[in-house]
Parts: sequence; C-alpha cells; structure tokens
Amino acid sequence: MMNIIERGANLKDFLLQKYFDASNNLPSWIITSCVMALTLAVLISQYIPIVPKYVADLSVLGYQLNKFGYSLTIVILFYFIKTTLGFVFYQSIGDGKKWLVFYFTSTKFYFVLSFLLIILCVTHYYFPIDRNKMFLYYLFFFSFVFIFKVFFYLFHKNNVLPEKWYYKFLYICTLQIAPLLLLWKLLFF
Repeated sequence: MMNIIERGANLKDFLLQKYFDASNNLPSWIITSCVMALTLAVLISQYIPIVPKYVADLSVLGYQLNKFGYSLTIVILFYFIKTTLGFVFYQSIGDGKKWLVFYFTSTKFYFVLSFLLIILCVTHYYFPIDRNKMFLYYLFFFSFVFIFKVFFYLFHKNNVLPEKWYYKFLYICTLQIAPLLLLWKLLFF
C-alpha cells in the first residue's frame, strides 16, 4: 500500500504526514478499513459462542455463515454504520470539512491498530496459548485501545472533534460507546 498509493512513502512519512500534504486519502482509508475489519473478525471469531439461529438458518446459494463469516459481516456492518453516522454527525453540526480531516486522522490510528491486530492474530493462531486466559487480555487490550482512541481524538493537533464540548460529549457517547455496546451484543449474546 505504501509504495503504490502513497507514492513510495515510508511508514514514518505516512504517519507524520499532514492532511494538506496528503494524496489518495480515500484509497488509504478503504484499504486500512478492510484490513482492520478482516483482522478483527479473524481474531474475535474464535470467541463467538454460537452463530444465532436466525442467521444460521439463512442459506444463500446453498452457503451458510459460519462464525468467521458472521463476525466479518457484523464487523463490516458495524464500521459502515459507524462511518455513516459519523458523516451525518459532522454534516448536521455544519462541520463537513472537518469530516475529511477526521477520517484522515482515524486512518492513521487504525493503520497502527491493524498492525497490532495482525501481531495478535499471528500470536493467537501460531503459538500455544490458553485461549480462555487470552480472552481476558484481549478485553483489557481493547478497553485500553478504546480509551486511548477517545483521548487521541480529543487531543490531536488536527482538532478532529467539534469545538464545542457538548458536541464532543455527543460524539463520544453516540458514535463511540453506543456502537461498541451494540457490536458486543450482536457478537456475544
């Protein structure tokens, strides 16, 4: 991705790149989102207790969703809805130009997170670990990532969140916490 889309930029240049100097933001965002969704689905699919009956009963061309297919579908749906609601949020408060800076900044965050998820996937599938114990570690890891992401957005130099405090609060509650609780409910209950 770095050689083709970012025109030969190295990792440091990509991460420290300013919004106004960047090109090909949309392809970078799409590729990073796809890698993020795939690695997250691979990682959490082993911990889903069952595929819900209403999903397992669906058959498209003779195929049914297994745990990975179900988790991939839910994660993609989660990110699609979250992105759409984020876009609507920025447009509704009259900060449409800030949306472009927001997804540029979030691409860098998710790019680094996707590397960490790839490392976790390799560790999870190729090293002998206690999966029950690792679930607790994954819970702590994702809790830390969630809290770090909120502070990353709050204090980033690009000012990706709206200026007024109540919009920041609204963003964190409705576009960070609520979708995450919905994802948890769909996957584990």
